[in-house]
Amino acid sequence: MTTSLRQRLRAALPVAMKARDRSATTALRATLAAIDNAEAVVPAGGATKGQAIEEVEIGVGATEVARRALTEDEVERIVRAELAERQVAAEQYERAGRADRAEQLRGEARVLAAHLPNG
Repeated sequence: MTTSLRQRLRAALPVAMKARDRSATTALRATLAAIDNAEAVVPAGGATKGQAIEEVEIGVGATEVARRALTEDEVERIVRAELAERQVAAEQYERAGRADRAEQLRGEARVLAAHLPNG
């Protein structure tokens, strides 16, 4: 049985943290957060209500909603988007004369690419 991309990313995070690999830790945390954010569910009706007390639903479980389950393809698209974002930003930093920051972002991109299929 193969492990999912998300599981591989989650398993790599403590390894990167123990190794004090700042680039890998940053890339993995941000990517896992992006995946978690993508699972958020839009409230029923599609629009959020105001935060005024009279507009807040009341009662146990009134705000509890099951999270969206992402497919492996959706998770892979998110990881590829995170990787592309870092590559574009690295190019922009390079043009701005910030080679140090560009290389840091390229390192983060390499970390993500290593976990992708055919990466």
